[in-house]
Amino acid sequence: MYNSALQKQANALVKSHKIKDAGFQERLTANLDDIHNHFRAIYGDSPLFSDLIQTIFQAYTDRSPELKKRDEAKAKKEENWFLSQDLVGMSLYVDRFAGKITDLPAKLPYLEKLGVNFLHLMPLFKSPEGESDGGYAVEDFRVVEEKLGTIEDLREFQKALQQKDMYLMIDIVLNHTSHHHEWAKLAKAGIKEYQDYFYMYNDRRIPDAMEETMPEIFPESSPGSFTYDEKMDKWVMTVFHHYQWDLNYTNPKVFVEMLANVLYYANLGVDVVRIDAPAFIWKQMGTSCQNLPEAHQLLQLIKMCVEVATPGMAILGEAIVAPAQIMEYFGTGRFATHECDFAYNATQMAVQWDALATGDIRVMRTAQNELLRKPKGATWLTYTRCHDDIGLGYDDWMIQHAGFNPYDHRSYIKNYYSGGIESPAIGALFAVNPKTQDARLSGSLASLCGLEKAIVSKNPASIQTSIDKITIMQAQSLFVGGVPMLFYGDEAAYTNDYTYLQDPGKSYDNRWMHRPIIDWKKNAAVDKADSIENKVFSNLQKLIKLRKSLKVVADLKNIHWLEVHNNSIIGFERYLNGEKVYFLFNFSAQPQEVTYYMLGAYGERATVLKDLWTGKTVQIGMDHDHLAFAPYQFYVLK
Repeated sequence: MYNSALQKQANALVKSHKIKDAGFQERLTANLDDIHNHFRAIYGDSPLFSDLIQTIFQAYTDRSPELKKRDEAKAKKEENWFLSQDLVGMSLYVDRFAGKITDLPAKLPYLEKLGVNFLHLMPLFKSPEGESDGGYAVEDFRVVEEKLGTIEDLREFQKALQQKDMYLMIDIVLNHTSHHHEWAKLAKAGIKEYQDYFYMYNDRRIPDAMEETMPEIFPESSPGSFTYDEKMDKWVMTVFHHYQWDLNYTNPKVFVEMLANVLYYANLGVDVVRIDAPAFIWKQMGTSCQNLPEAHQLLQLIKMCVEVATPGMAILGEAIVAPAQIMEYFGTGRFATHECDFAYNATQMAVQWDALATGDIRVMRTAQNELLRKPKGATWLTYTRCHDDIGLGYDDWMIQHAGFNPYDHRSYIKNYYSGGIESPAIGALFAVNPKTQDARLSGSLASLCGLEKAIVSKNPASIQTSIDKITIMQAQSLFVGGVPMLFYGDEAAYTNDYTYLQDPGKSYDNRWMHRPIIDWKKNAAVDKADSIENKVFSNLQKLIKLRKSLKVVADLKNIHWLEVHNNSIIGFERYLNGEKVYFLFNFSAQPQEVTYYMLGAYGERATVLKDLWTGKTVQIGMDHDHLAFAPYQFYVLK
């Protein structure tokens, strides 16, 4: 309902801030009532609403003319700028990839050669050595980690990216801080105001009751969800690691402070802010403390504030949850596409690894029934590997629908990649829960695809098979829809890095095996003809170039999954303005074939198709003719 008093207050603020931008005023008018209603639904008539509005105005006032101009350019695009097929990202740790932020500009030609134009810099902000969780235990949200550089270095690098029409994504951790954060230090000093920034209890009664329904995130290294602090003589909620204190979003001061940090990042020139672990930001007794309605209200509130103050910045919600729940992070009902602009397509990533291990695509095909529910206007971030582990959290019914027993099927996948059975893959189980035997998987793309074992055995045929596996995994991620995010090192065929075992701050976390330190002598081999690095890099380079040339790959809810009638081959068509392209993938180690009728049934009447990947033509025959696939072969047919 329109609130005239609220609008009058906003108009007064526009006047007092001497804002003449009609676009800002329109955005404010369009969102103000919803901002107020969302805030009021969570915090009632808290006087901190005025602080929230002042935060929005201050962020807009602080935004540079260059960034406002970039906002306008993004807004003029026919579709949301992040839906384009031109975007291809890479996620990297600054120190492990290049050294410092100031060393990154020299690496941009390498990335441009590959075709990457969107960088995700892994956590940059100050975190304690030995208790950093890879940078996700933040000690100060506005101070760059000293070993990486300074805020000014980040600003200068962002300008270098803009000059090349490249995009930047960085992380913000909303759920928790390091226990070395200033708020935590003040809480430890006994200041009640700051103790209320966290969940703290004088005894174990409430923690015990909450842990009855809260799953453990790191059962091996950090069991339970609460940690005792001797100095305060209190129990603190620590859902992740004992050194990461969960923020209390029932306190409106916490929300306003963290919103200010989000907008601060926007004004650094960030194009996408990656919100880490948004599923956890609201806690409630008797629940799993994940994916609660209030968490979605808070994310929608952040999105609306960003739309008003810094509209060129998109939001990625890192919600690695069940497929049906992922959809909720795009927003629902009237707020569809007004919560997170991006979500990780963790389900698609996981079912790719499922298909590669089993040679059977039925689980992947079944999963698409949920994934197709993504609303138009939002997009996926697609990937085969990232800094994190590989979870197998797709639903049991998907596995059952494919004809498998869920427990046995997941056990097979885990054993295939971790050495529990004989296979080409070399990886490891991560976060094994001794009570349930649930576990996730660590390992680099190349090692999980068999390259490490093939190199050790000096088997050329196995090496080529591994390269074919790497290529088909990357190809599907590039074409299935959304913005593909490569993980650094994968483009140059890095296998598992075991040096983490010599570092006490990392040795307990085997995810560091797939977070390599880049050896630029090795990366130089991408230019050496017939090297493994060259074959992997060149294939990826060619795939990226092909992606950018195909407008049908833009994420405009324009994908149709085919009924292929072969349990090893999965296919989909992408279509736009009368153009159609078919993408078909054989995940089997054996030759396969499909009938041409599979294409004809969906309206393809051409007598000749061209495979855009190989450049070869494919003749369409009678319905009984077949299209043949070599092991791990794929087609891009137009």
